[in-house]
Amino acid sequence: MIATNAVQSGRSYMAHSLALVESNEIGEDTRIWAFAHVMKDARIGRGCNIGEHCYIEQGVTLGDNVTVKNGVNIWTGVTIEDNVFLGPNCVLTNDPNPRAYIKKPTDSLVETLIRSNATIGANATIVCGVTIGRYSFIGAGAVVIRSVPDFALVVGNPARQIGWMCVCARRIPMTAREDVLSCPHCQCDYRPAESGLVPVPTRPEVSISRTTECSVSAQ
Repeated sequence: MIATNAVQSGRSYMAHSLALVESNEIGEDTRIWAFAHVMKDARIGRGCNIGEHCYIEQGVTLGDNVTVKNGVNIWTGVTIEDNVFLGPNCVLTNDPNPRAYIKKPTDSLVETLIRSNATIGANATIVCGVTIGRYSFIGAGAVVIRSVPDFALVVGNPARQIGWMCVCARRIPMTAREDVLSCPHCQCDYRPAESGLVPVPTRPEVSISRTTECSVSAQ
């Protein structure tokens, strides 16, 4: 059985009858499945999909169209922007040196930011205090201990960069000549930048600073 709940803003979302939803800040068209627990004061955007056995703690922010696969726990201090994919059982943290006998106040927890359109693979671990860049791709089982550039592909323990990922979700080979990189699958072009890669616009009138892929505006 599926129950439909109305939030205070007047938007509606879908929650399974076996989900526990305590937050009033959930966007329209979001779906929350069985045995998920969304705590009070968690903020979830529109069109999100929260899988079974997920836990979203108070103070967490999810943007629009975020996919949270089964078994993911999102803790206070984690901010997730639009269009992020969190793979099954990936791990997020907010305390770099926990002890069961040391109780820390909320304001001492370490924040983590996952930027728009990033993908976190199944069973990957994100150690708190890092930023996961836009369109970056964290391989399954990776252990991320430092920030990841935009469009970077990282794998392993500790995670290391082995390439770049296009907006089409295909790998871009790393080459010796990297003034311009081109995706061999969709022919989108990129140039290196301090933040990682930046798409090169296909039309001269499109500003790079307002573009996150070859033909769409920035998120």
